[in-house]
Amino acid sequence: MNYFLDNIWWILLSANFLIVFITIGYELMHFREPVKSISLIFALLALPVIGLLVYYFFAQEFRKSKLFNRKKLYDKNIIQRWEEKLILNEQELIEKYRGRGTIEEKMKLVRLLQNNQKKPVTFKNKVRVLINGENKFSALFEDIKKAKHHIHIEYYIFNSGRIGNRLILLLCEKAEEGVKVRVSYDYVASRLSSKAVKKMKSYGIEIFPFMPVWFPNLTRKLNYHNHRKMAIIDGDIGFIGGINICDEYVNFEENPKEKLFWRDTHLRVEGHAVKSLQVQFLLNFNFISGKVLKVEEEFFPKIGIPERTAVQIAASGPDTDWQNIMEAILTAINTAEEYIYITTPYFIPNNQILTALCMASRIGIDVKIIIPEKGDSVIARYATNSYIEQLLESGVQVYHYHKGMVHAKTMVVDGVLTSIGSCNLDNRSFDINFEINAFLYDTRVAQEMTEVYNVDLEETTELILEDWLKRPSTEKIREALARLWAPLL
Repeated sequence: MNYFLDNIWWILLSANFLIVFITIGYELMHFREPVKSISLIFALLALPVIGLLVYYFFAQEFRKSKLFNRKKLYDKNIIQRWEEKLILNEQELIEKYRGRGTIEEKMKLVRLLQNNQKKPVTFKNKVRVLINGENKFSALFEDIKKAKHHIHIEYYIFNSGRIGNRLILLLCEKAEEGVKVRVSYDYVASRLSSKAVKKMKSYGIEIFPFMPVWFPNLTRKLNYHNHRKMAIIDGDIGFIGGINICDEYVNFEENPKEKLFWRDTHLRVEGHAVKSLQVQFLLNFNFISGKVLKVEEEFFPKIGIPERTAVQIAASGPDTDWQNIMEAILTAINTAEEYIYITTPYFIPNNQILTALCMASRIGIDVKIIIPEKGDSVIARYATNSYIEQLLESGVQVYHYHKGMVHAKTMVVDGVLTSIGSCNLDNRSFDINFEINAFLYDTRVAQEMTEVYNVDLEETTELILEDWLKRPSTEKIREALARLWAPLL
């Protein structure tokens, strides 16, 4: 016993590294992405005990292999049961509209999402691009006021606050009128007060957190998140994009001058594409509530939209067979012929996306990327900066947005394809989070988004390779260290 007490730290350290080497062997045998495995191994070796705790609680994929596999099988059964209600088998429409320009040019992407997720392109849609939170919430609140049957809300961040409380009050009023209200929010990211939750429940609102965990502040960046931001009203109006329910996202006129300007993009959709949003909401709500909602005709009403805006919805997460949104973005990059305009708050790409962007630029495609100058995460900023030199060397034009925080997650390609959604260009969005994006095949929308992009460029500073190379060595060291952690951010 005396020997044990005298050498306790050496014994514990030896035990730690014995477990570490066993864990490393386990990690190598599971053929994870090499860069991610290297980051995990680095954490295990560099952080005794802490590295093991991080790995055990957050890096293992036991939830992905068990919980989400069960969810996947469950979802497939539900989708088959709802198939006739959803009007999702529209392959004949793809064939019918082959040769209509935008669809013909991006048919590879259309087929990818159709084969990956059985998500067809839908044509009877009317869309409106909403710039910044004040415009998004103005439209959302107006539509909620007109709701007759149901309101479905699913958000990554749903905070009590000025905008959150206005929404809660409105939802309670509609619930009191007899409208069925269902709410899903990410447990870790949201800051809903218990008083607010109790109030909604007292009005009959069904509200459930997504995968609640212990010590949410400690797991903020290390567990699975439902990163989606969407709403469905009466089954025929949908909202999708990057704007959360939080005061931070709204540029009120009376905001103090020191309040950071928030630049974001959302999309309002009417039509068949809302059915795909509805499917994703119902599948997720069944999962978190533990019950199966009875499918009502009003969930999937008949659509009388005469307009022909082609929209395809892509959803991805740990429960999907493929990295659907990442593969769609990669396909869009690889099939581009003229230009690729990207806006993203977090650019921490995997090798496939990074290589594709650099190659596209080197073969003559005009590639532009807008990222925040400072952002809201120091380590993410340094990780992003570690990729800039390679981009600039390949001729990619990179711009720092300096007016405030640019949080939009958008892409415009060749004047015909637009992507708007919740997915960042980072490993977490591609592989860990639950995300959802709308892909629009429409020259009018692409032209509008290109004009928006050019307006945003006026609030940026272009990065020049010669100047970038002159940044301090301390910055380069921070970037190198942050990049080691990039696959885990």
